Amino acid sequence: MQRFFKRKLSPVHEDDDSSSNKTLTEINLEDLPADPGQRPGILQYNINDRDRVRRAYLQKSPCQPHNHDFPLKKFGNQNRKFNKVWLTEYSTWLEYSVSKDVAYCLCCYLIKPDDGGQSGGDHFVTEGFTNWKRNDKLSIHVGGPNSAHNKAWGKCADLMNQNQHIETIVCKQSDKEKGKYKMRLNTSIEVARYLSTQGLAFCGHDESESSANPGNFIALVKTFGRINSDIEAITLKNAPLNHKMICSDIQKEIVNAFAMEVLRAIISDICDLTFRLMVDEARDISMKEQMALVQRVMICFSRYGLSVSKLRGQGYDGASNMKGQFNGPKTLILNENPCAYYIHCFAHQLQLALVAVARKHDHISSLFDFTTRVLNVVGSSCKHRDLLSEKQSEKIIEALDIGDISSGRGLNQETNLKRAGDTRWSSHYNTLLSLINMFDAVIDVLEIIGRDASSTSHRTEAQDIVDRLLSFDFIMSLFFMKKILGITNELYQVPQRKDQDIVNAMKLVQVSKIQIQSFRDSGWSSLFDCVTTFCKKHGVDVPQMDAKYIARGRRRRNDKSTSL
Repeated sequence: MQRFFKRKLSPVHEDDDSSSNKTLTEINLEDLPADPGQRPGILQYNINDRDRVRRAYLQKSPCQPHNHDFPLKKFGNQNRKFNKVWLTEYSTWLEYSVSKDVAYCLCCYLIKPDDGGQSGGDHFVTEGFTNWKRNDKLSIHVGGPNSAHNKAWGKCADLMNQNQHIETIVCKQSDKEKGKYKMRLNTSIEVARYLSTQGLAFCGHDESESSANPGNFIALVKTFGRINSDIEAITLKNAPLNHKMICSDIQKEIVNAFAMEVLRAIISDICDLTFRLMVDEARDISMKEQMALVQRVMICFSRYGLSVSKLRGQGYDGASNMKGQFNGPKTLILNENPCAYYIHCFAHQLQLALVAVARKHDHISSLFDFTTRVLNVVGSSCKHRDLLSEKQSEKIIEALDIGDISSGRGLNQETNLKRAGDTRWSSHYNTLLSLINMFDAVIDVLEIIGRDASSTSHRTEAQDIVDRLLSFDFIMSLFFMKKILGITNELYQVPQRKDQDIVNAMKLVQVSKIQIQSFRDSGWSSLFDCVTTFCKKHGVDVPQMDAKYIARGRRRRNDKSTSL
């Protein structure tokens, strides 16, 4: 297998030497050798300490012993020595080593140029200059503006200029960028806070810069920019590509931070008090329940130090995954704490009871299925909904003119047909109410669809719906369920109130049972009178109640007729 792999070589750096890999040690800048002949090479210092050493030597100035008695050295037939005038002529960089009787260049030693043998090469750095009879070599070493010596001298000047030092520049840039970053982050936080509070969507379908509707999040960021020019100057297209603070991951992190802060506030309120656990699932647009209760509850207990022994109650719906006998949260928590009693949500119990009873009766189940069909046809398009609103407005004006209804603040508001929901039984009651109040307008819209629709199937469907709507059976079922749901709707709202207690709720259950029994015993006459009045108003034939009734779907010769 070795032939399929290539050994990775460690990188080699030209400036690295053995000292760079050693353990970092503290350097005493006061003890640095002053004699240039006794100094170690600058590259022998740790790379993190070199600038400190360079700055220390530059602050001390070059080593120039003016009072030293310079020794003679034989050059051919003549004896020569270092001329101390050179120290004055090249005072900024020339150094003399007393121990080695040689001359050096301070700036070239500190910032060693990599220019080969230009201007003497290493003679003024490591070996030292000793040719006293060739003083012209000093000026040759200095060279022109772009010489190695002048480049090194320029770098030394930059090193001593703190305003141009990289740490100073980075700090200035860093503080400025931190301010911009903080303003961008605060803008995104405030936008996310508003959208979360209002329960609005964050993302849009097209979030490109050319999009006319990039979504609520980006649109609000633009709004902040229009209000504050400072925000506009650092956000969106004016921000760095990796610092826009608008991507979906950042939005999720901000929202998660909100959730954590809310959870911490709740935990701080609980402290050592007893508490109860109430959970209900929520469905997303794909109709999937977004909840993983067992893991979340256990993680929450362990992460925030909540004790299961302080738990005194559990409240879920009646699904088997919640109150399962073996692996449900109810059983798992009761195993840990027998005092955490399980109570099925009363509002949900009532909803389940009403749904089960209604669905058991074929006629009532057909009523709600047909009501949903009416809503689908009438509300299938914006044109139909606008037409329904227009017809309803005309009916209200007509009723006001003839005195059938009264006007006043909050009365006769513009409305529309309300669709029944799967999780709220009270929505079925509101659906029946809206259908009764807009009955005339619904009939008019369906007649227009049955006459003007381009599709034959649509025309036929609308006509069939009108025929059934204008039947006594449908109207009787409509008002019957309106009466029943009107009684249970008040009871259904009670368990959801924060100020309600269990004793009062149980009393209201008894009151509702008495109302239903009273309606059963003596409410049929009033119901029939209400249905008859409604039928006469809309031209629906009312059957004779004393006539013989034959149940639908039975053979007449085998059927025993009865009177209503």
